[in-house]
Amino acid sequence: MLAWCLVLFVLGVLAFLDFVFSMGELFRGLNSLMFLLVALGILIRTSTKMRGKEIEEYRKKINALQQENAILREGQRKLEEQFD
Repeated sequence: MLAWCLVLFVLGVLAFLDFVFSMGELFRGLNSLMFLLVALGILIRTSTKMRGKEIEEYRKKINALQQENAILREGQRKLEEQFD
């Protein structure tokens, strides 16, 4: 994420220099395209991280439920052994 922010900062500085010195139409188009691509990259990275976090939370819940299930089965087995 730091790399993306650094790229956006550099593009912002270049856009400011373009505004101050009027470097030309080609740079403006290229700069806007780069802003678009970097913003798209940040959007994709953020959504991927959010999905990954959600999946990790599901895995933790599944593990907790599996442990609880194992404890309950062990308790049930002990009860069955006592009454046999």
